[in-house]
Amino acid sequence: MKPRCAILAAEFARAIVDVMVAEATLEAEAAGAEVVSVVRVPGAYETPLLANRLLADPCVDLLVVLGFIERGQTQHGEVMGHVVHSKLIDIQLTHGKPLGIGIIGPGATTEQAEVRKVDYARAAVRAALHNWRLLQPRT
Repeated sequence: MKPRCAILAAEFARAIVDVMVAEATLEAEAAGAEVVSVVRVPGAYETPLLANRLLADPCVDLLVVLGFIERGQTQHGEVMGHVVHSKLIDIQLTHGKPLGIGIIGPGATTEQAEVRKVDYARAAVRAALHNWRLLQPRT
């Protein structure tokens, strides 16, 4: 069975995240997965709601979430990052489907995100696919 992958990506820092989406798509297809949808939301904070909807879809076997939470002058990004990551893990457990998190930060600079964008996107796909395979019934 070919796994069906959805990609959920933030619009924030689009120049960085667009590359992440392209790399995640290439990684998924190279691994034999079918990318069935790419959904964009304003930022990482908006990902949990759509992640919940996408993983509830019987046509989606796994989800990759991509974004960038930059270092700011306050702790807003830190708080947001903890909430988003926690909720994404909860959603994954609720639906029993793998979710690969490729969110750079919180606390990363734009320069750090530029260096990490390809690796984070690819690693998120590999993690979700690895867990999807582990969840498949053994024959």
